[in-house]
Amino acid sequence: MDIREPPRAAAAVLNGAIIDAIGADVVAGTLRPGDRLTLEGLQEEFGVSRTVVRDCMRILESMNLVYSKRRIGIVVQDPSHWNVFDSRIIRWRLSGPGRDGQFRTLTELRVAVEPMAAAGAARHAGETERSALVELAARMRVLGEAGELEEFLAADIAFHTLLLRCSGNEMFASLDEVVAEVLTGRTHQGRMPNHPREVALRGHELVAGAVAVGDADEAMKQMAELLEEVRTAVA
Repeated sequence: MDIREPPRAAAAVLNGAIIDAIGADVVAGTLRPGDRLTLEGLQEEFGVSRTVVRDCMRILESMNLVYSKRRIGIVVQDPSHWNVFDSRIIRWRLSGPGRDGQFRTLTELRVAVEPMAAAGAARHAGETERSALVELAARMRVLGEAGELEEFLAADIAFHTLLLRCSGNEMFASLDEVVAEVLTGRTHQGRMPNHPREVALRGHELVAGAVAVGDADEAMKQMAELLEEVRTAVA
């Protein structure tokens, strides 16, 4: 039986590896604003076709990490132009030398947004969503107390994603990947204790309980307190 990857899947993996390599270098400052790249040079560096390189550059251009200029080539953009909400840029920043600053700014964003999202969820969530939040909070406690951090992370991402999506605010909902990246980065970089703190476990339960009964003020208050614990932990 032929178990080789389909050509399209293999191409996606290759393209992703090239995008990751160049994007991470830009974000880390290895490639600095104004540095120039050429299709020919990238072909030689990665051993791929011109078409592959061009496709990867289009994706990096869509993030505003680089831009193309006739007769000059591909130019690295200043950080002020980056699409800082792109989940891939967030991932690279959380893995690079500026990770502390990125954790700080992302946590500040969460402090500003998620309490309002929790209040919105208390007003707008359906019964299925309210029950799911309570179940996720309960699952987080079981996994957290057992020290199952990867499974805890998945439940944590699901909890905050659902909260944002049922907030009744499409702009809050669009931040689900941003929050998922910061939660993932915190766990994978050893910034989470082996057993999440009781205040965090209880905090999720209190948020879910307030949303479940439709108490918007309490949901906002409990989410603000939960994120204060997060802010202190990553400071």
